Amino acid sequence: MILQGQIVDIKNRRIYKGEITIENNRIKSIEEKEHQNNQYILPGFIDAHIHIESSMLVPSEFARLAVCHGTVATVSDPHEIANVLGVKGVEFMIENGKQTPFKFNFGAPSCVPATNFESAGAEIDADAIKSLLENPDIKYLAEMMNYPGVLFNDSEVLKKIEWAKYFNKPVDGHAPGLLGEDVSKYINAGITTDHECFTYEEALEKLQKGMKVIIREGSAAKNFEALIDLLSEHFENIMFCSDDKHPDDLILGHINQLCARAVAKGIDVFKVLQVACVNPVKHYNLEVGLLQVGDPADLIMVEDLTDFKTLKTIINGQVVFENNQSTIHAVAFDSPNNFNTTKKVVNDFSYRTNAKKIRVIEALDGQLVTNEIIADSLQIDGNFVSNPEKDILKMTVVNRYKNEKPAIAFIKNFGLKHGAIASSVAHDCHNILAVGVSDELICKAVNAIIKNKGGIAVVTENNEDVVPLPVAGIMSDQDGVTVGKQYAALSAQAKALGSQLQAPFMTLSFMALLVIPKLKLSDKGLFDGENFVFTSVKVG
Repeated sequence: MILQGQIVDIKNRRIYKGEITIENNRIKSIEEKEHQNNQYILPGFIDAHIHIESSMLVPSEFARLAVCHGTVATVSDPHEIANVLGVKGVEFMIENGKQTPFKFNFGAPSCVPATNFESAGAEIDADAIKSLLENPDIKYLAEMMNYPGVLFNDSEVLKKIEWAKYFNKPVDGHAPGLLGEDVSKYINAGITTDHECFTYEEALEKLQKGMKVIIREGSAAKNFEALIDLLSEHFENIMFCSDDKHPDDLILGHINQLCARAVAKGIDVFKVLQVACVNPVKHYNLEVGLLQVGDPADLIMVEDLTDFKTLKTIINGQVVFENNQSTIHAVAFDSPNNFNTTKKVVNDFSYRTNAKKIRVIEALDGQLVTNEIIADSLQIDGNFVSNPEKDILKMTVVNRYKNEKPAIAFIKNFGLKHGAIASSVAHDCHNILAVGVSDELICKAVNAIIKNKGGIAVVTENNEDVVPLPVAGIMSDQDGVTVGKQYAALSAQAKALGSQLQAPFMTLSFMALLVIPKLKLSDKGLFDGENFVFTSVKVG
């Protein structure tokens, strides 16, 4: 294969007309040569931290969409499916990904379950981490969310980190808001990255102390604007990621969008491309080409260096996208699952107390962190109920792995005036989460998820719409475009019920993520994520 275009040499900071010869899946030669082709040739984009499962697609279907935007590889933490199915779930992701040319680079999930304060479907201990890290398909130890375990020298946590060091594989971090001596200790334990920074000052301190910062812009958490001004000075130690990318967003774009936004701010294009294409390869020791002679032929052709519209994507010398079409074929796969709870009744969702005030989760649009507020309760016959007029809605988490009493809390900013929404995509244990205007509709939404053994749902008194997610209760068995359209339709329905959130289901999915403050709900109760203890809904 011979390609002609304007070759973008990131390392030497130059662009020149040339010709690339590809032979046996590798770049045989790169020569300067005059021609009439003006498209740009550059290394492919890499998402430096993503949970493929959050796209609601299996890896092979994710790949078919991602290559349309010039993405050739990901650094992927499979801890979503690991929380449901354990090591077998990780193996499913690896094997499914191998059915495509796309370069998935999976890590060993370090925190399964994420905490001891919730019910997961599996556990991955230090011995299992050792076995995973021995596998050459596992490239790193995935995000160490249990930063309190690092700070307080938890022996099991430290064993996992030591195994990563033993196998000379990087350790990913997860430490939102961690500063000062605490972040120094966290870094000194051997943790090398963080994608959770949400302020400029936090990210700067971590960079100055030797961490690599991954700027995240996903479907829920959006930190690009807060952090992008760091790139010009710290481009050698920054990467881009999406963390969680829902299917309707993936149809529209990926890392290419972040490059376009960065260049639009006047940031040097070579620095932007080093962040998007080069740094992940160097940091994680990925087998991904960087447009050098002898490298694997992983490269893209784009229309310009402003919008980065992809014209062609090549992985290992194979064209995987051209003429606006992905050439990666669909593959057959099984649908492993772990769903063992039975239908609920309305009374399961009652909450009775004589308190006048309640502790409420305040959801923040575009953020994973929440606030805690105190509000007046609304009671009917002794049962605390949703108050749509004040946007204080009842929320529940239902254990999907066995029959237990649902946990109840209240939440603000979902904005529903009618109906209820529910999901079994609920980080990180993927129990069933639901929010609604009445106990009856919350129950109806939860049962819609149970009936399908996983999915996302919108219900009203007269309607019930579900996108089934039969693969571990978190991924679809359909193609990406179909799932993207289904998801977009359900998201629009949630907004039609009153929600003002940009991505209601994505925001909902993080309301049980205990490792991110301030107030979250697990299947065992309301949780204070700053003090790492359970707290009470009732106040006083």
